[in-house]
Amino acid sequence: MKFTSLWAAPFALALTVTAASAEVNSPECVAPANPGGGFDLTCRVAQTGLEAAFGTPMQVTFMPGGIGAVAYNLFNTTRTDDGNAIVAWSTGSLLNIATGKYGEFTENDVRWVGTAGADFGAVVVRADSPYQDLEDVMTALTGDAGSVVVGAGGSVGSQDWMKAALLIREAGGSPMDMRYVAFDGGGDAIAALLGGSIAVYTGDVGEMTPHLEAGTMRVLATMSDERLGGAFAEIPTAKEQGYDVEWTIMRGFYMGGDVSDADYQTWVDAFNAAYATPEFAALQAEKGLLPLNLAGDELTAAVAENMATLREIATEAGLIQ
Repeated sequence: MKFTSLWAAPFALALTVTAASAEVNSPECVAPANPGGGFDLTCRVAQTGLEAAFGTPMQVTFMPGGIGAVAYNLFNTTRTDDGNAIVAWSTGSLLNIATGKYGEFTENDVRWVGTAGADFGAVVVRADSPYQDLEDVMTALTGDAGSVVVGAGGSVGSQDWMKAALLIREAGGSPMDMRYVAFDGGGDAIAALLGGSIAVYTGDVGEMTPHLEAGTMRVLATMSDERLGGAFAEIPTAKEQGYDVEWTIMRGFYMGGDVSDADYQTWVDAFNAAYATPEFAALQAEKGLLPLNLAGDELTAAVAENMATLREIATEAGLIQ
């Protein structure tokens, strides 16, 4: 089964942030998980990519809880008008909204600011794992699912669970037979993999860059339509290995729904200005992301399209009644 985010990466017009709003004087990116996962990566893109926009370093803070639920609720109740803060999100966050895991709030309750880039699902094992390729993992999962502990950042029905479920279903097995351990973010799941608590991690490509360099983990498959470049050029896709599953991840940032138009536009302009630079493209490549440069109204429209698709997928999977 294929899931590809409905986006196009247009060429950003060169914009200049002429004057930051007086209210945006302490820029902050909230990563709604513990350090080391995809939300951390997303905030680091903003921290580096927007370094010149506000004249002061951007702070990255961590707010774990519910794979983004705690942060989403906070920015819909207490910090609704905070013009200094953006919050990292991914397609997994949209899936959680679609399935009600973020409570009563919907995608219409926040302001969608900009994107960090596009990421892809990945099947990851430790460097010393006996599983040499995706076929080894799928054979084990469909033969004796209980013998393989799969773990990721999110509970049953989350984005990372969905990646594993789609692969197992494609292989002819039942996702409900999977022995799955949920963690509060990719950083915790990676620590569990390295510590031997789980055998397979269905995470994201972008998280893997430093670990591939360290030689501690191996990516058995990417869930992209075709092979990626750079450090991932030698890694086969799931499709190459006979499993027609894709999972494209949009990574970006939102703000509280009551943020002033002036502050919101300051952030939108900052992202558009960054998109027009070769340095931002180099930063995306360094972080294992592909260009996906959407801000303001363009991003809001893309989120709406993705939400409709995710609600269809969640309904088909029995996650929405």
